[in-house]
Amino acid sequence: MSKKVLIASVFVVTVLFLGISLNFPKKVEGKLDLFAKCLADKEVTMYGAAWCSHCQNEKAAFGNSFKFVPYVECPENPKECLAKEVKSYPTWIFPDERRFVGEQGLKKLSDESGCALPQENQ
Repeated sequence: MSKKVLIASVFVVTVLFLGISLNFPKKVEGKLDLFAKCLADKEVTMYGAAWCSHCQNEKAAFGNSFKFVPYVECPENPKECLAKEVKSYPTWIFPDERRFVGEQGLKKLSDESGCALPQENQ
């Protein structure tokens, strides 16, 4: 194998490797991941519906971190929501059966759960 072919091969492999590695999505941590995970650890659950504008507002407040919040989509899980006596959305239910109906906001959820919010969200 000639030196030029070897150099060209190494160059092509390097370019392919860089191209592939740059296209992999990077793990993006949400600003409220720790807060959302704390709610999950404390078994605080939001019950809602996709069409509910107040539910959408609560979800939006968490941004990408909402994926860590325990959430029940009531139209898809009616038996679970009926068993928990969820009558309007959103409803936040704590393991001690305390419930908060309507938009609560991050601060109130923090105060009630004991889960700390990052400074910029207080």
